[in-house]
Amino acid sequence: MIHPEHQRRAYLQAMGIDVWLPRDALEPDEPETVTSEKAAADCMDWDQLRQCISDCTRCELAQGRTQTVFGVGNQDADWMIIGEAPGAEEDRRGEPFVGRAGKMLDEMLRAIGQSRESVFIANTLKCRPPHNRDPKPAEAAACRDFLDRQIALVQPRIILAVGKIAAQNLTGSDEPVGKMRGYPHDLDGIPMVVTYHPAYLLRSPSQKRKSWSDLCLATRLMSEAGA
Repeated sequence: MIHPEHQRRAYLQAMGIDVWLPRDALEPDEPETVTSEKAAADCMDWDQLRQCISDCTRCELAQGRTQTVFGVGNQDADWMIIGEAPGAEEDRRGEPFVGRAGKMLDEMLRAIGQSRESVFIANTLKCRPPHNRDPKPAEAAACRDFLDRQIALVQPRIILAVGKIAAQNLTGSDEPVGKMRGYPHDLDGIPMVVTYHPAYLLRSPSQKRKSWSDLCLATRLMSEAGA
């Protein structure tokens, strides 16, 4: 879970407000001064945002990436799928949800009449954490305004948060997916449904029924909204 103070600072940074902190208030991997590098994200169009993400060096993950993973799909989609962070194959190809987990996600989308081309798919983080470890709070905060801008540009009618990292960062909760799924959340006026990550479903196929229930909930919320 992102600490409220980290989240507050991330919002200030996105607004272009420099944040000065006493040395003893900083985490070891946080810079002493946060500059206005993040300021322009909320004004960027798609091309500007893509270039900014590609050039990003805000956190240590930039040092080990092959490339950033921006996102794929329909930029005017009703559905937005938000995952966790790139894995090794995503880092190599520059596309989210590839490999076996990607095929599972494709099957999930087909089950509700959608496809990779009809939705927009993005990750919470745009760079791969080494050895696929969980992102550090500072890393997630560094990427948050990029994700927020993608959401603002897409203007989806429904968001599907896939996996623990995505769900916890978007809801601000540290609860496991099992306790966050099964009911709608609200993300700045957009209905959001939490479900299991396809990689988890491959390891635990008995949970696929619950994931299907989550997809049905998301579809119902879309219908109720008149989409």
